[in-house]
Amino acid sequence: MRRGGNDSAERIDLVWFSEIQWDFLSTRKQRLLARFPEAWRILFIEPFAVGRRSHWLPVKRGRVTVVTVPFLKTIPPGKPQLFDNALIRWLVTQAGRTLAAFWGRALGFASADRIIGLSNIYWGEAAASMPCRLRFYDANDDHLGFTPGQPWLRESMQRFVEKADVIFSVSDLLLDKLRPRPEQRCVELGNGVEFEHFATPRVDIPPELGGLPRPILGYAGAMDWLDADLVASLARAWPEYSVVLVGPAYARDWAERHSALFGLPNVHWVGKVAYDELPAWVQRFDLALMPLERSALKRASNPNKLYEYAAAGVPILAIDYCDAVRKASGVAHVAATPEEFVRLVPEALDDGRRAERQAFARAHSWDTLAAAMASELRDAMQRRRT
Repeated sequence: MRRGGNDSAERIDLVWFSEIQWDFLSTRKQRLLARFPEAWRILFIEPFAVGRRSHWLPVKRGRVTVVTVPFLKTIPPGKPQLFDNALIRWLVTQAGRTLAAFWGRALGFASADRIIGLSNIYWGEAAASMPCRLRFYDANDDHLGFTPGQPWLRESMQRFVEKADVIFSVSDLLLDKLRPRPEQRCVELGNGVEFEHFATPRVDIPPELGGLPRPILGYAGAMDWLDADLVASLARAWPEYSVVLVGPAYARDWAERHSALFGLPNVHWVGKVAYDELPAWVQRFDLALMPLERSALKRASNPNKLYEYAAAGVPILAIDYCDAVRKASGVAHVAATPEEFVRLVPEALDDGRRAERQAFARAHSWDTLAAAMASELRDAMQRRRT
Protein backbone atom coordinates (compact mmCIF):
# COMPACT_ATOMS: atom_id res chain seq x y z
CA MET A 1 0.00 0.00 0.00
CA ARG A 2 1.33 3.44 -0.95
CA ARG A 3 0.15 7.01 -0.94
CA GLY A 4 -0.90 8.27 -4.37
CA GLY A 5 0.93 11.30 -5.74
CA ASN A 6 -1.76 14.01 -5.60
CA ASP A 7 -4.40 11.84 -4.00
CA SER A 8 -4.72 11.34 -0.27
CA ALA A 9 -6.30 7.94 -0.83
CA GLU A 10 -4.08 5.00 -0.01
CA ARG A 11 -3.16 2.88 -3.02
CA ILE A 12 -3.97 -0.80 -2.65
CA ASP A 13 -2.57 -3.51 -4.92
CA LEU A 14 -4.70 -6.61 -5.52
CA VAL A 15 -3.77 -9.78 -7.43
CA TRP A 16 -6.77 -12.00 -8.21
CA PHE A 17 -6.33 -15.58 -9.44
CA SER A 18 -9.49 -16.32 -11.45
CA GLU A 19 -11.02 -19.53 -12.75
CA ILE A 20 -12.75 -17.64 -15.61
CA GLN A 21 -11.19 -15.60 -18.38
CA TRP A 22 -12.03 -11.91 -18.25
CA ASP A 23 -13.37 -11.68 -21.81
CA PHE A 24 -15.16 -15.06 -21.91
CA LEU A 25 -18.04 -14.41 -19.54
CA SER A 26 -18.99 -11.29 -17.67
CA THR A 27 -19.18 -12.74 -14.19
CA ARG A 28 -19.16 -11.65 -10.57
CA LYS A 29 -15.42 -10.93 -10.63
CA GLN A 30 -15.56 -8.50 -13.53
CA ARG A 31 -18.66 -6.76 -12.18
CA LEU A 32 -17.07 -6.25 -8.77
CA LEU A 33 -13.51 -5.36 -9.78
CA ALA A 34 -14.60 -2.85 -12.42
CA ARG A 35 -16.29 -0.88 -9.62
CA PHE A 36 -13.47 -0.81 -7.09
CA PRO A 37 -12.31 2.68 -6.03
CA GLU A 38 -9.76 4.62 -8.06
CA ALA A 39 -7.01 4.02 -5.51
CA TRP A 40 -6.99 0.27 -6.22
CA ARG A 41 -4.60 -1.30 -8.76
CA ILE A 42 -5.74 -4.75 -9.85
CA LEU A 43 -3.95 -7.59 -11.62
CA PHE A 44 -6.33 -10.28 -12.90
CA ILE A 45 -4.58 -13.60 -13.62
CA GLU A 46 -6.78 -15.72 -15.86
CA PRO A 47 -6.39 -19.36 -17.00
CA PHE A 48 -5.66 -20.57 -20.50
CA ALA A 49 -8.55 -22.25 -22.32
CA VAL A 50 -8.42 -24.09 -25.64
CA GLY A 51 -10.32 -22.28 -28.40
CA ARG A 52 -10.69 -19.03 -26.52
CA ARG A 53 -8.79 -15.78 -26.78
CA SER A 54 -5.87 -15.50 -24.36
CA HIS A 55 -3.86 -12.51 -23.24
CA TRP A 56 -0.25 -13.65 -23.33
CA LEU A 57 0.69 -9.99 -23.09
CA PRO A 58 -1.11 -7.88 -20.48
CA VAL A 59 -4.15 -5.86 -21.55
CA LYS A 60 -6.12 -3.18 -19.73
CA ARG A 61 -9.78 -3.57 -18.96
CA GLY A 62 -10.57 -0.24 -17.40
CA ARG A 63 -8.29 -0.03 -14.36
CA VAL A 64 -7.80 -3.80 -14.28
CA THR A 65 -4.74 -5.40 -15.90
CA VAL A 66 -5.46 -8.87 -17.35
CA VAL A 67 -2.86 -11.51 -18.23
CA THR A 68 -3.11 -15.24 -19.05
CA VAL A 69 -1.01 -17.73 -17.09
CA PRO A 70 -1.41 -21.44 -18.02
CA PHE A 71 -1.69 -23.55 -14.91
CA LEU A 72 -3.01 -26.81 -13.50
CA LYS A 73 -6.53 -26.18 -14.77
CA THR A 74 -5.19 -26.26 -18.34
CA ILE A 75 -6.09 -29.81 -19.36
CA PRO A 76 -8.54 -30.93 -22.06
CA PRO A 77 -11.75 -32.48 -20.73
CA GLY A 78 -11.88 -36.26 -20.83
CA LYS A 79 -8.11 -36.70 -20.87
CA PRO A 80 -6.24 -38.68 -18.21
CA GLN A 81 -5.74 -36.72 -15.00
CA LEU A 82 -2.07 -36.02 -15.58
CA PHE A 83 -1.88 -33.76 -12.58
CA ASP A 84 -2.61 -36.65 -10.23
CA ASN A 85 1.07 -37.39 -10.76
CA ALA A 86 2.87 -35.41 -8.04
CA LEU A 87 6.01 -34.80 -10.13
CA ILE A 88 4.11 -33.45 -13.14
CA ARG A 89 2.00 -31.31 -10.83
CA TRP A 90 5.13 -29.89 -9.16
CA LEU A 91 6.81 -29.09 -12.49
CA VAL A 92 3.72 -27.30 -13.87
CA THR A 93 3.25 -25.46 -10.57
CA GLN A 94 6.82 -24.17 -10.65
CA ALA A 95 6.41 -22.98 -14.23
CA GLY A 96 3.13 -21.24 -13.41
CA ARG A 97 4.51 -19.59 -10.30
CA THR A 98 7.54 -18.37 -12.20
CA LEU A 99 5.41 -16.80 -14.93
CA ALA A 100 3.00 -15.24 -12.41
CA ALA A 101 5.96 -13.85 -10.45
CA PHE A 102 7.47 -12.42 -13.64
CA TRP A 103 4.32 -10.51 -14.52
CA GLY A 104 3.90 -9.43 -10.91
CA ARG A 105 7.34 -7.84 -10.93
CA ALA A 106 7.07 -6.44 -14.46
CA LEU A 107 3.72 -4.81 -13.75
CA GLY A 108 4.53 -3.56 -10.25
CA PHE A 109 2.45 -6.01 -8.23
CA ALA A 110 5.28 -7.83 -6.45
CA SER A 111 5.17 -5.93 -3.15
CA ALA A 112 4.64 -8.01 -0.01
CA ASP A 113 2.10 -5.34 0.99
CA ARG A 114 -0.37 -6.54 -1.64
CA ILE A 115 -3.67 -8.41 -1.34
CA ILE A 116 -4.05 -11.84 -2.93
CA GLY A 117 -7.57 -12.96 -3.85
CA LEU A 118 -8.52 -16.43 -5.05
CA SER A 119 -11.46 -17.97 -6.84
CA ASN A 120 -9.38 -20.51 -8.83
CA ILE A 121 -8.64 -23.36 -6.41
CA TYR A 122 -6.01 -24.82 -8.75
CA TRP A 123 -3.85 -21.89 -7.61
CA GLY A 124 -4.59 -22.54 -3.92
CA GLU A 125 -1.33 -24.21 -2.93
CA ALA A 126 0.83 -21.72 -4.83
CA ALA A 127 -1.13 -18.62 -3.78
CA ALA A 128 -1.04 -19.67 -0.14
CA SER A 129 2.76 -19.39 -0.12
CA MET A 130 3.06 -16.08 -1.98
CA PRO A 131 4.11 -13.10 0.15
CA CYS A 132 1.30 -10.63 0.81
CA ARG A 133 -0.31 -8.54 3.52
CA LEU A 134 -3.77 -10.10 3.20
CA ARG A 135 -5.46 -13.08 1.58
CA PHE A 136 -9.12 -13.61 0.79
CA TYR A 137 -11.13 -16.41 -0.80
CA ASP A 138 -14.20 -15.69 -2.91
CA ALA A 139 -16.58 -18.65 -2.66
CA ASN A 140 -18.79 -17.67 -5.59
CA ASP A 141 -19.48 -21.35 -6.42
CA ASP A 142 -18.88 -24.81 -5.05
CA HIS A 143 -15.54 -24.96 -6.85
CA LEU A 144 -14.81 -28.58 -5.92
CA GLY A 145 -18.19 -29.55 -7.34
CA PHE A 146 -16.93 -28.81 -10.88
CA THR A 147 -14.02 -31.26 -10.60
CA PRO A 148 -13.68 -35.03 -10.25
CA GLY A 149 -12.62 -34.35 -6.66
CA GLN A 150 -8.93 -35.27 -6.68
CA PRO A 151 -7.57 -35.22 -3.09
CA TRP A 152 -4.70 -32.92 -4.10
CA LEU A 153 -7.13 -30.33 -5.41
CA ARG A 154 -9.16 -30.37 -2.22
CA GLU A 155 -5.93 -29.94 -0.28
CA SER A 156 -4.92 -27.06 -2.56
CA MET A 157 -8.17 -25.23 -1.84
CA GLN A 158 -8.05 -25.95 1.88
CA ARG A 159 -4.46 -24.75 2.18
CA PHE A 160 -5.47 -21.32 0.89
CA VAL A 161 -8.76 -21.18 2.81
CA GLU A 162 -6.94 -21.91 6.07
CA LYS A 163 -4.59 -18.97 5.46
CA ALA A 164 -7.29 -16.57 4.25
CA ASP A 165 -7.95 -13.55 6.44
CA VAL A 166 -11.35 -12.94 4.85
CA ILE A 167 -13.80 -15.37 3.23
CA PHE A 168 -16.58 -14.05 0.99
CA SER A 169 -19.39 -16.47 0.17
CA VAL A 170 -22.59 -16.26 -1.84
CA SER A 171 -24.50 -18.66 0.42
CA ASP A 172 -24.50 -20.14 3.91
CA LEU A 173 -24.28 -23.61 2.38
CA LEU A 174 -20.97 -22.78 0.68
CA LEU A 175 -19.56 -21.29 3.86
CA ASP A 176 -20.50 -24.38 5.87
CA LYS A 177 -18.59 -26.55 3.40
CA LEU A 178 -15.43 -24.48 3.92
CA ARG A 179 -15.51 -24.93 7.70
CA PRO A 180 -13.78 -21.63 8.54
CA ARG A 181 -11.95 -21.08 11.80
CA PRO A 182 -13.75 -18.95 14.43
CA GLU A 183 -11.25 -16.10 14.06
CA GLN A 184 -11.64 -15.81 10.28
CA ARG A 185 -13.75 -12.94 8.98
CA CYS A 186 -16.64 -14.43 6.97
CA VAL A 187 -18.84 -12.17 4.87
CA GLU A 188 -21.93 -13.18 2.91
CA LEU A 189 -21.71 -11.29 -0.37
CA GLY A 190 -24.16 -12.55 -2.94
CA ASN A 191 -24.36 -11.87 -6.64
CA GLY A 192 -26.00 -8.82 -8.10
CA VAL A 193 -27.18 -6.78 -11.03
CA GLU A 194 -26.39 -3.67 -13.08
CA PHE A 195 -29.63 -2.13 -11.93
CA GLU A 196 -30.03 0.69 -14.44
CA HIS A 197 -29.12 -1.63 -17.32
CA PHE A 198 -32.17 -3.81 -16.63
CA ALA A 199 -34.50 -1.24 -15.08
CA THR A 200 -34.32 1.42 -17.78
CA PRO A 201 -37.27 0.82 -20.16
CA ARG A 202 -36.33 -0.37 -23.65
CA VAL A 203 -38.48 0.80 -26.53
CA ASP A 204 -37.44 -1.74 -29.16
CA ILE A 205 -39.18 -5.11 -29.14
CA PRO A 206 -37.06 -8.08 -30.26
CA PRO A 207 -38.51 -9.18 -33.62
CA GLU A 208 -38.60 -12.82 -32.49
CA LEU A 209 -41.14 -11.89 -29.81
CA GLY A 210 -43.37 -9.75 -32.00
CA GLY A 211 -45.64 -12.45 -33.38
CA LEU A 212 -45.74 -14.82 -30.41
CA PRO A 213 -49.00 -15.44 -28.53
CA ARG A 214 -49.06 -13.91 -25.06
CA PRO A 215 -48.49 -14.32 -22.23
CA ILE A 216 -44.78 -14.98 -22.69
CA LEU A 217 -43.17 -17.17 -20.06
CA GLY A 218 -39.46 -16.48 -20.42
CA TYR A 219 -36.13 -17.77 -19.17
CA ALA A 220 -32.81 -15.96 -19.68
CA GLY A 221 -29.60 -17.78 -18.83
CA ALA A 222 -27.44 -20.77 -19.66
CA MET A 223 -29.41 -23.77 -20.89
CA ASP A 224 -27.08 -26.29 -19.25
CA TRP A 225 -28.58 -25.87 -15.77
CA LEU A 226 -32.19 -25.81 -16.95
CA ASP A 227 -34.58 -28.51 -15.73
CA ALA A 228 -35.75 -29.40 -19.24
CA ASP A 229 -38.40 -31.83 -17.98
CA LEU A 230 -39.94 -29.12 -15.82
CA VAL A 231 -40.01 -26.67 -18.73
CA ALA A 232 -41.66 -29.33 -20.91
CA SER A 233 -44.31 -29.96 -18.22
CA LEU A 234 -44.97 -26.23 -18.06
CA ALA A 235 -45.33 -25.95 -21.83
CA ARG A 236 -47.72 -28.90 -22.01
CA ALA A 237 -49.86 -27.59 -19.15
CA TRP A 238 -50.22 -24.14 -20.77
CA PRO A 239 -50.22 -24.79 -24.54
CA GLU A 240 -51.79 -21.41 -25.31
CA TYR A 241 -48.81 -19.60 -23.70
CA SER A 242 -45.43 -18.99 -25.34
CA VAL A 243 -42.37 -20.40 -23.54
CA VAL A 244 -39.24 -18.50 -24.63
CA LEU A 245 -35.72 -19.64 -23.74
CA VAL A 246 -32.94 -17.06 -24.14
CA GLY A 247 -29.32 -18.10 -23.72
CA PRO A 248 -26.54 -20.41 -24.91
CA ALA A 249 -25.94 -24.10 -24.26
CA TYR A 250 -22.28 -24.71 -23.49
CA ALA A 251 -22.55 -28.49 -23.71
CA ARG A 252 -22.45 -29.31 -27.42
CA ASP A 253 -25.00 -32.11 -27.16
CA TRP A 254 -27.48 -30.25 -24.92
CA ALA A 255 -30.01 -29.50 -27.68
CA GLU A 256 -29.77 -33.05 -28.99
CA ARG A 257 -30.39 -34.52 -25.54
CA HIS A 258 -33.47 -32.34 -25.10
CA SER A 259 -34.91 -32.54 -28.60
CA ALA A 260 -38.32 -33.55 -27.19
CA LEU A 261 -38.58 -30.16 -25.48
CA PHE A 262 -38.06 -28.29 -28.74
CA GLY A 263 -40.64 -30.46 -30.45
CA LEU A 264 -43.36 -28.72 -28.44
CA PRO A 265 -45.05 -26.07 -30.60
CA ASN A 266 -45.09 -23.33 -27.94
CA VAL A 267 -41.40 -23.65 -26.93
CA HIS A 268 -39.01 -21.24 -28.63
CA TRP A 269 -35.23 -21.26 -28.08
CA VAL A 270 -33.51 -18.18 -29.49
CA GLY A 271 -29.95 -18.94 -28.32
CA LYS A 272 -27.44 -16.44 -27.04
CA VAL A 273 -28.41 -12.77 -26.91
CA ALA A 274 -25.88 -9.97 -26.43
CA TYR A 275 -25.81 -8.58 -22.90
CA ASP A 276 -26.65 -5.08 -24.16
CA GLU A 277 -29.82 -6.44 -25.77
CA LEU A 278 -30.90 -8.71 -22.92
CA PRO A 279 -33.05 -6.17 -21.01
CA ALA A 280 -35.28 -5.69 -24.08
CA TRP A 281 -36.08 -9.41 -23.88
CA VAL A 282 -36.55 -9.70 -20.13
CA GLN A 283 -38.79 -6.63 -19.99
CA ARG A 284 -41.13 -8.30 -22.52
CA PHE A 285 -41.57 -11.40 -20.38
CA ASP A 286 -45.01 -11.56 -18.80
CA LEU A 287 -43.51 -14.03 -16.34
CA ALA A 288 -39.79 -14.62 -15.77
CA LEU A 289 -38.98 -18.25 -15.03
CA MET A 290 -36.31 -19.91 -12.88
CA PRO A 291 -36.84 -23.65 -13.55
CA LEU A 292 -33.31 -24.70 -12.57
CA GLU A 293 -31.99 -28.14 -11.69
CA ARG A 294 -32.13 -28.91 -7.99
CA SER A 295 -28.61 -30.33 -7.84
CA ALA A 296 -25.94 -30.00 -5.18
CA LEU A 297 -24.09 -27.46 -7.31
CA LYS A 298 -27.14 -25.27 -7.83
CA ARG A 299 -28.19 -25.46 -4.16
CA ALA A 300 -25.01 -23.57 -3.29
CA SER A 301 -25.48 -20.91 -5.99
CA ASN A 302 -26.67 -17.32 -5.96
CA PRO A 303 -28.22 -16.56 -9.38
CA ASN A 304 -27.68 -13.24 -11.13
CA LYS A 305 -30.85 -13.76 -13.12
CA LEU A 306 -32.93 -13.40 -9.95
CA TYR A 307 -31.75 -9.80 -9.55
CA GLU A 308 -31.87 -9.07 -13.28
CA TYR A 309 -35.50 -10.20 -13.46
CA ALA A 310 -36.32 -8.14 -10.36
CA ALA A 311 -34.61 -5.02 -11.74
CA ALA A 312 -36.70 -5.34 -14.92
CA GLY A 313 -39.75 -5.37 -12.65
CA VAL A 314 -41.37 -8.46 -14.19
CA PRO A 315 -43.13 -11.14 -12.12
CA ILE A 316 -40.90 -14.08 -11.14
CA LEU A 317 -41.67 -17.78 -10.71
CA ALA A 318 -38.88 -19.98 -9.33
CA ILE A 319 -38.46 -23.54 -8.19
CA ASP A 320 -37.02 -23.71 -4.67
CA TYR A 321 -33.48 -24.77 -5.54
CA CYS A 322 -31.20 -22.46 -3.51
CA ASP A 323 -31.09 -20.18 -0.47
CA ALA A 324 -31.09 -17.00 -2.55
CA VAL A 325 -34.40 -17.90 -4.18
CA ARG A 326 -35.90 -18.79 -0.82
CA LYS A 327 -34.83 -15.43 0.62
CA ALA A 328 -36.53 -13.66 -2.30
CA SER A 329 -39.97 -15.13 -1.55
CA GLY A 330 -41.20 -11.66 -0.60
CA VAL A 331 -40.90 -10.48 -4.20
CA ALA A 332 -41.20 -13.74 -6.17
CA HIS A 333 -43.35 -16.84 -6.26
CA VAL A 334 -41.30 -19.83 -5.09
CA ALA A 335 -42.59 -23.36 -5.69
CA ALA A 336 -41.55 -26.28 -3.50
CA THR A 337 -42.24 -28.95 -6.15
CA PRO A 338 -42.39 -29.19 -9.95
CA GLU A 339 -46.15 -29.70 -9.74
CA GLU A 340 -46.58 -26.51 -7.72
CA PHE A 341 -44.33 -24.64 -10.16
CA VAL A 342 -46.67 -25.48 -13.03
CA ARG A 343 -49.78 -24.79 -10.99
CA LEU A 344 -48.60 -21.35 -9.80
CA VAL A 345 -48.31 -19.83 -13.29
CA PRO A 346 -51.65 -17.90 -13.27
CA GLU A 347 -51.09 -16.56 -9.76
CA ALA A 348 -47.52 -15.53 -10.55
CA LEU A 349 -48.64 -13.77 -13.74
CA ASP A 350 -50.89 -11.54 -11.62
CA ASP A 351 -48.10 -10.54 -9.19
CA GLY A 352 -48.23 -6.74 -9.02
CA ARG A 353 -45.26 -6.19 -6.67
CA ARG A 354 -43.18 -4.34 -9.27
CA ALA A 355 -41.93 -1.60 -6.94
CA GLU A 356 -40.96 -4.13 -4.29
CA ARG A 357 -39.05 -6.21 -6.84
CA GLN A 358 -37.08 -3.23 -8.09
CA ALA A 359 -36.27 -2.11 -4.54
CA PHE A 360 -34.98 -5.63 -3.85
CA ALA A 361 -32.82 -5.53 -6.98
CA ARG A 362 -31.41 -2.10 -6.17
CA ALA A 363 -30.22 -3.40 -2.80
CA HIS A 364 -28.25 -6.06 -4.73
CA SER A 365 -26.67 -3.75 -7.30
CA TRP A 366 -23.03 -4.40 -8.22
CA ASP A 367 -22.20 -0.87 -7.06
CA THR A 368 -23.42 -1.72 -3.56
CA LEU A 369 -21.67 -5.09 -3.49
CA ALA A 370 -18.35 -3.77 -4.83
CA ALA A 371 -18.32 -1.01 -2.23
CA ALA A 372 -18.98 -3.58 0.49
CA MET A 373 -16.17 -5.89 -0.69
CA ALA A 374 -13.63 -3.07 -1.06
CA SER A 375 -14.54 -1.74 2.38
CA GLU A 376 -14.13 -5.16 3.99
CA LEU A 377 -10.71 -5.64 2.39
CA ARG A 378 -9.54 -2.14 3.26
CA ASP A 379 -10.58 -2.62 6.90
CA ALA A 380 -8.88 -6.02 7.01
CA MET A 381 -5.66 -4.46 5.64
CA GLN A 382 -5.74 -1.87 8.41
CA ARG A 383 -6.21 -4.56 11.04
CA ARG A 384 -3.26 -6.50 9.64
CA ARG A 385 -1.02 -3.43 9.79
CA THR A 386 -1.76 -2.65 13.44
